[in-house]
Amino acid sequence: MPNVLNPEPESITLNTELETPTLEPATELEQPPYESTSTPEIAEVFEPNALDADAPTEPVAEAPPLAEVATEVAAPTASMAAPVAEAPVHEAHPHEPADDFSAALAAFEREQAAEAAAVEAYGDKVVSGTVIKATEKHLVIDVGLKSEGLVPLEQVLDHTGAVKFQPGDVIDVVIEREEPEGGYLVSFERAQRLRVWEVIEKAANDKTPVTGTVVSRVKGGLTVDIGLKAFLPGSQLEIRPVRNLDGYLGQQIEVRVIKLNKKRGNVVVSRKEILEEEQTAKRSGTLDQLGEGAVLTGTVKNLTDYGAFVDMGGIDGLLHITDMSWGRLTHPRDLVNVGDEIQVKVLKFDKDKQRVSLGFKQLTPDPWLDATERYPVGAHVHGRVLSVTDYGAFVELEQGIEGLVHLSEMTWSKRLKHPSKLVKPSDEVETVVLSVNPADRRISLGMKQLLDNPWENLTERYPAGTVVEGRVRNLTDFGAFIEIEDGIDGLVHVSNLSWTKRVKHPSEVVKKGEKVKAVVLGVEPQNRRLSLGIKQLQPDVWESFFAAHRVGDVVHGKVLRTAQFGAFVEIAEGVEGLCHISEAGD
Repeated sequence: MPNVLNPEPESITLNTELETPTLEPATELEQPPYESTSTPEIAEVFEPNALDADAPTEPVAEAPPLAEVATEVAAPTASMAAPVAEAPVHEAHPHEPADDFSAALAAFEREQAAEAAAVEAYGDKVVSGTVIKATEKHLVIDVGLKSEGLVPLEQVLDHTGAVKFQPGDVIDVVIEREEPEGGYLVSFERAQRLRVWEVIEKAANDKTPVTGTVVSRVKGGLTVDIGLKAFLPGSQLEIRPVRNLDGYLGQQIEVRVIKLNKKRGNVVVSRKEILEEEQTAKRSGTLDQLGEGAVLTGTVKNLTDYGAFVDMGGIDGLLHITDMSWGRLTHPRDLVNVGDEIQVKVLKFDKDKQRVSLGFKQLTPDPWLDATERYPVGAHVHGRVLSVTDYGAFVELEQGIEGLVHLSEMTWSKRLKHPSKLVKPSDEVETVVLSVNPADRRISLGMKQLLDNPWENLTERYPAGTVVEGRVRNLTDFGAFIEIEDGIDGLVHVSNLSWTKRVKHPSEVVKKGEKVKAVVLGVEPQNRRLSLGIKQLQPDVWESFFAAHRVGDVVHGKVLRTAQFGAFVEIAEGVEGLCHISEAGD
């Protein structure tokens, strides 16, 4: 690859020794006599110190008669040397010899003409100069002329904005012109162009890449220093569009010259062409190896919510999040990051559309294949809580194997309203395997099975007729639930609330949260049912009545209500009898 940053052609050093042209004797050219009226202005211009060679020449140009004299003196024949000496200007300075003034003026003009001729003679030739200092606008250098050379500062700045050269450094420049305010405008960039232009042209013709450094960002792209400043359009930087061009500043990159205009000094380069060629070469090699089931190595190129794109070598494949792990992933970054080199398995390859589906978890065996053998029903297993929902908690037993602990399997108590009251994500818990379904990838787990089942010996602890005490936990239309101990609730049916009252709703007799006593009526451990009664705490009024009365006894009572078929009569507290209309007297 050509090194265009440090070419080594010959530099030309300016010869500043000026040859003094030989003046011919005065010719027959006659000068009109100068009027004495112009003498004061001319005398003011030609003070003795005005003849210094370093003095500015503007005042000389302001005196029209003298300007003509200067022009004639500067002519190659120097035919006006004698007339100038005889000009009346001399009369304004009686103490200054005329030939001294003529000689000084002629020498000054010769120096200026020789220096201008030297600048014009060099043209596009490269000369060497020594850096003197840097100002706000220019880099001042000594190019061997009477005045210093001025390099525009923007031509010698690096990508950080700092001057690339220090005082004493020797650099190559091209002299362009003399500045009116003094000094010579010289170009560092132009010298670099002349040095490297042949190399750039050859690289463009041969389509060989050149190495350059990104030095600045400009409208529409970047400026790359390849020995001279070239334009790199933003669309030619990468194969895919790049949003942040600033990230390339200061980087060394390989580019290809795609357009140049020597007359204007414009060079356009492309990095995209080189990358596309490299990608095409890689793609050809990758396509030879691609096939369903092949295991290849690639580099993670980009991440999305649904997966990762992997560069397989000139062709990108999609690694979907569901094919990354046998376990659960919330985002691909939980497993891989951009730039990671990973091994993947080709799951599907569409040659026509150039689409590749990849898998990562397929490199390891499916853990569900032998889940039944490794997690038998009844086994005690440890796991980590992954997530908590309204209906239960998901517990990870190993990578790829998760089980659900349903809310109803967390505790024997019915008071647990939400799983979060008992567990939270990342908790380590012990569970019991209740069932395994490898086909559906489901395992049911339980936590309450690790505790004693309070229903197993409930019959022995609470036989029928036992008076118990508990708190009313809930009321329904058909009765009241009373908790007699943690995890054990009994139902008092609405018909067992009172012997005498016609209870339409349990709230007429008990209140939620109230502590009450009840009698155990029956226990069904297999169905987890406990029947309680409150009215049974009092003697049965019917049994008491019939124990004291027999058929045929005359009783007195109070008519409570009547109907078409008879009247209801209260014959004792809580005991009603019906006197049918057919039994009523006249």
